Amino acid sequence: MSKKERISEFLVITFATVVCGAAVFFFLVPSHLTVGSSSGLAIVISEIVHLPVSIVTFLLNTGLLLMGFLLIGREFGAKTVYTSTLVPVVLWVLERIFPEQESIMGDPFLDMLCFLFVVGAGQAVLFARNASSGGLDVVAKLLNKFFHMELGKALSLAGMCVALSSAFIYDAKTVALSVLGTYLNGIVLDHFIFGFDQKRKVCILSEKVDELRTYILDDLHSGATIYEAIGAYDYVSRKELVVIVNKHEYPMLMAKIEKTDPKAFVTVYAVSSVTYQPKPKAK
Repeated sequence: MSKKERISEFLVITFATVVCGAAVFFFLVPSHLTVGSSSGLAIVISEIVHLPVSIVTFLLNTGLLLMGFLLIGREFGAKTVYTSTLVPVVLWVLERIFPEQESIMGDPFLDMLCFLFVVGAGQAVLFARNASSGGLDVVAKLLNKFFHMELGKALSLAGMCVALSSAFIYDAKTVALSVLGTYLNGIVLDHFIFGFDQKRKVCILSEKVDELRTYILDDLHSGATIYEAIGAYDYVSRKELVVIVNKHEYPMLMAKIEKTDPKAFVTVYAVSSVTYQPKPKAK
């Protein structure tokens, strides 16, 4: 990676982390919501120890990072250290600028929804750069290492424990919103990470495979694979054409199939990620 690319990545990670910190300050803190994160836990603890959320978040993240370095080791890079340190700094700065910050939306439920979409976008950018905001990610990795728990389940478990911790301080409505927000956070994050670039795998059984193949190669400029498929009912051998298309190519392909062979048997699957080696261009 060149120096210019490193600087660009650093700026992007910084911006995404600032967005996550701002989402916590403007939406979680005023409504006392503890949507599963270290910042959410910090909101509960700050009510008990009467310290600013920024300081409690810093202490929590520092403790979790030390545990990560001691118990996990090299899995923790400079990016995690940087983002975990930057979040409480962002909170501290915002606390000084807006010392009496109140709920922007005026309703805890709306604050939760705004938080989910804003922080989801920020986290998606961080994950795309192989970074995270730290915090409960450390707990999830510890559960994964020592209890062989899947990372997704481990993160959900840690998040739910944090959300339920609000029961010691706040009313039932706040607890319910915190638990609901923790559950929805994973859904929203998946949407931001996978939803915008989701592709489709289209499997086509048709008598006009060759014509469809030509369209895919020459018009869509995509690749395809042809398999031999044998029907279980009549044992007749047929050709199955399999192609991966993006959201723009998909309606074009389906229109072509409908026009070329209305009787074609087509199955479609959602594909979240595709890894391949591009073919060299012909000279």
